[in-house]
Amino acid sequence: MSMSPRKAMPELVLASGSPRRSALLAQISVPHRVHVPDVDESVLPGESPEDYVTRVSGAKMVSSRAALGNAADMVILCADTIVELDGEILGKPVDERHGLAMLDALSGRVHRVMTAVTIGNADREETFVVLTEVQFRTLDADECRRYWQTGEPVDKAGGYGAQGIGAIFVDRIVGSYSNVVGLPLTETALVLRRFGIDCLAAETE
Repeated sequence: MSMSPRKAMPELVLASGSPRRSALLAQISVPHRVHVPDVDESVLPGESPEDYVTRVSGAKMVSSRAALGNAADMVILCADTIVELDGEILGKPVDERHGLAMLDALSGRVHRVMTAVTIGNADREETFVVLTEVQFRTLDADECRRYWQTGEPVDKAGGYGAQGIGAIFVDRIVGSYSNVVGLPLTETALVLRRFGIDCLAAETE
């Protein structure tokens, strides 16, 4: 008896300019192409961190659908990641003074990294939020200054990269490490499977 051919997986579009998110998808063998959505990421007055990331992730989906259309064989993945300390969103540092102030605020403290992911196709979409707690060891001003000079913190939320040199500041992580980098892989893979994209199927084809 001949077996019916396996149904081709839909195309995945990563609606993000983050090379880290693209690398994480490649790590779990999910082929994709990249589209960078045009979205205003300003925080609204009184907006909570969770409301903010959920709204921005959803706005990226709206922008991407408008640009790409709603092809039946296409799945779009959008995400937004923030660092939150004491209810305040720490975005990307605007300059050295700002970056050093962020590191000083995080020193010896526990902060939260929050990512909202929105995945959708022509028929439906799902959004979920993943939280990870990160404990920093106590930092001194000289190492913070030298870290800034590496250039790594410039484009990172919270002013550090846990996947890079910034790992030397991290004492403990409770939750998803990949979430801290920019995309929670366990949760993302499970939802992608519901949209017909299975990283294990891609590996065994």
